[in-house]
Amino acid sequence: MSPDEILDLLDARRGHFLLESGHHGDLWLALDRLFVRPSRLEPFAAQLGERLAARGIDGVCGPLTGGAFIAQTVAAKQGLEFSWTERTPEGYRIPETLRAALEGKTVAIVDDVVNAASAAGATLEQLRECGARPIALAALVTLGDTRESFAEREGLALERLATLPNTLWEPGECPMCAAGEPLA
Repeated sequence: MSPDEILDLLDARRGHFLLESGHHGDLWLALDRLFVRPSRLEPFAAQLGERLAARGIDGVCGPLTGGAFIAQTVAAKQGLEFSWTERTPEGYRIPETLRAALEGKTVAIVDDVVNAASAAGATLEQLRECGARPIALAALVTLGDTRESFAEREGLALERLATLPNTLWEPGECPMCAAGEPLA
């Protein structure tokens, strides 16, 4: 499967958007459509799993929703343990019933798309709180260059199938806000 094939599955729009991370950006991906036909994603999850298998991991952890769907498929294909973080009003959190089982495990964070790396960062923090040893970040697609600096800063190997250019701005530095362009 080529990187272009995964990009063909993404519903991308350009405009002025407020992202989950709080940043503003000019690219929006409607990711929910990726998961309507899981069989389309299986080959891509298998590719990520093969890349991660060489790292000797015990399991994968993905942020709900999309990242967890990809992580679960990777885990199933590779015979690995699977965990997830769920979004709560306080931020992402690994469910209480999964936390103790992560202690001492070598894991990879798996996400659908990494942009500002906010979900990956919160998942990393949770894994470390549980005593796990995260060693890699894997995604179907990465956007811009934030994820590379995040992975490097955190000592994580970075695996991805495709990359798209993208720019993020802090709200106070957003040129579209300065030009009076409303958020979409």
